[in-house]
Amino acid sequence: MTSLQRNSVHMSYSRSCHSQVLVLNCGSSSLKFAVMNPHNGDIAISGIGESLGQDEPVVSWKSHGERHSQTLPENIGHTEVIRFLVEKILSGHPELREQLIAIGHRVVHGGEKFSHSVLIDDAVINAIQECVALAPLHNPAHLAGIDAARSAFPNLPQVAVFDTAFHQSMPRHAYIYALPFALYRDHGIRRYGMHGTSHRFVTERAATLLNLSVDEVNIISAHLGNGASITAVHNGRSVDTSMGLTPLEGLVMGTRSGDVDPGLLMHLGNRMDYALHEINDLLNKKSGLLGISELSNDCRTLEQAASDGHDGAQLALDIFCYRLAKYIGSYHAVLPQVDALVFTGGIGENSSLIRQKVMTQLAGIGYTVDAQKNDRARFGEEGPISTDQSAVTLVIPTNEEWVIARDAAELVPPDTPNHDPRTRE
Repeated sequence: MTSLQRNSVHMSYSRSCHSQVLVLNCGSSSLKFAVMNPHNGDIAISGIGESLGQDEPVVSWKSHGERHSQTLPENIGHTEVIRFLVEKILSGHPELREQLIAIGHRVVHGGEKFSHSVLIDDAVINAIQECVALAPLHNPAHLAGIDAARSAFPNLPQVAVFDTAFHQSMPRHAYIYALPFALYRDHGIRRYGMHGTSHRFVTERAATLLNLSVDEVNIISAHLGNGASITAVHNGRSVDTSMGLTPLEGLVMGTRSGDVDPGLLMHLGNRMDYALHEINDLLNKKSGLLGISELSNDCRTLEQAASDGHDGAQLALDIFCYRLAKYIGSYHAVLPQVDALVFTGGIGENSSLIRQKVMTQLAGIGYTVDAQKNDRARFGEEGPISTDQSAVTLVIPTNEEWVIARDAAELVPPDTPNHDPRTRE
């Protein structure tokens, strides 16, 4: 299903196609989950466990249109949430439990070891462990989730889908830092990129909308949310992206600074007596939209405050859009041609103001926003927002969970119960 055409896929398969995949996305203090049909992307159950390891963890979920929530004992972790999912949530839907064919895990960092999704075995677990230093907040949580899922579902295949995999096609001149080469050769210090699953999804979907094959589409994909990144895609493959060794590099984000002068770190340490952990906390948790506005990291809050005359909120939005427009302009120099600019992610899909501001900034290279189309392209709607004379600009809602479910289903061994080989067209 290279184009991920939801409607046509739904029509292509009969109602007997009932295989389900459990998708798990384990964060440092959260666990998102979904039970999804990999053939058409339909979600039977979705939910999240939050505040894990803290005083008042809670699990919220939605099944068959009904919303539920339950507070759990304090300080529980990923293992207990997965146990709750199995014993409390799935127990009420035995038909879904019986239809599960695989567990798909989002894994933030796979280093250079993985350029595609893989079945999880002990070697894969060891490789994810070796990348912990590159994603210290994420990979340990993923490993905890994998361990818990293997215990809860010992007979189901487990699949790792890596955020970094899509960017393994970047050429060396795009991912090597201008540092002593031994740091890359001996320690793997290079640019890896993130959000690859999202950029991959919108690349495939953009190809469909543009009537191109995936291997001939050229786009600039802007995934904008609390975490934000932008990727240049040439012939369906990532050739540059804004995030680097860690998710801190690149665009202004909700609480992350994005690009700063490296000399700032020495200044903070030597002249202002910041410790390393304080610098890390400053750049990752206290900067970005929150730091500039001194108000919020939520774009919706900032847009409302800016309209009410809050100067800090206006400045934060202006800097966010300015930095994004600069990256888009630079990626025009990276690509031989640009078939479309794509906005995705929570901000990219829902903020008509951000899109309008960025496209206005890019007027000099041919972008013109259609105000009516831009206003309509909100709340999950897909389509163009540019005028007929403009460089093509699209809004495409991302669907990382469906990519994870699809990849997991594709890697299921043929002898797995409930396996259906018709995962793709």
